[in-house]
Amino acid sequence: MKSKIFAGLALALSLLAPAFSAPARFEAGALQVEQVSRKGPALILIPGLASGPWVWTDTTERLRGKYSIYLLTLPGFDGRKPVPGTTLASLSRDLATLIESRKIRKPVLVGHSLGGTLSLDFAADHSSLIAGIVAVDGLPVFPGTESVTGDRSALGQRMRAQIEGQTPEQFVLGQQAYMKQIGSVDETIAMKLASFSSRSDIGATADFAAQIFTADLRPRLPGIKVPVVEISPFNAPDFAAMGVDEDRKTGYYRMLLGGIEKLEVVSIAPARHFVMFDQPEKFAAALDGALATMVESPSK
Repeated sequence: MKSKIFAGLALALSLLAPAFSAPARFEAGALQVEQVSRKGPALILIPGLASGPWVWTDTTERLRGKYSIYLLTLPGFDGRKPVPGTTLASLSRDLATLIESRKIRKPVLVGHSLGGTLSLDFAADHSSLIAGIVAVDGLPVFPGTESVTGDRSALGQRMRAQIEGQTPEQFVLGQQAYMKQIGSVDETIAMKLASFSSRSDIGATADFAAQIFTADLRPRLPGIKVPVVEISPFNAPDFAAMGVDEDRKTGYYRMLLGGIEKLEVVSIAPARHFVMFDQPEKFAAALDGALATMVESPSK
């Protein structure tokens, strides 16, 4: 009897092994990739500015039994050395290399902030390679700068100058202030996030911040032929002085994303930029809902 039980347990463990074996780490161009599971439809999770895979810890643990998950780390972030000359365009090429060389079939790109912007940039030229995009507060143009036409380089230069001259101590203080004002509605969470983001390289953070402010992907959005779900965090006190309510902010994001054929904007409140930390259950529900429309039914 015991032998049958042990045999059954061994079989169960062998079936789980492909999904939960040790993570595989490799590089695709300037991208560092960690494949943490190998079961079901593919998700490529892309963190934002000065962030790393820690953004997706809860998401990874929750979904790794149903999806093949690839975690990306951009150069210069989360302790990685910078790669000079890295741009949104070069990262899009590296992402294409990753998908094609590893034969990843129609992944969904899930990108936060800069990761969402990179996903939109990629999809404008490579929709045939993916099944959809979930952009978490990642947009084609930085909010508030959409009226700037023509050369936007001055915007990027100003943002670069604000960051690149900081000492390590000033960078830490800046990350703490940002996280408390923009990152999270909870100060304890904000300070935790700042301790993580402060591991990033100052120069790389300045360079990518400049690229975010310079970029305007709106003319290319009609080239995106896959479904896009934009998750829009909303915290009423932050917008009260402007007279902006939740519906109005949702409409504003929809306007910035105009031109995408299959678009849905999902608001989550109360939350700030790191919505997955402020509202983990609402975020999980929104992500699951988006994935359900983009991929074949994942393994149960």
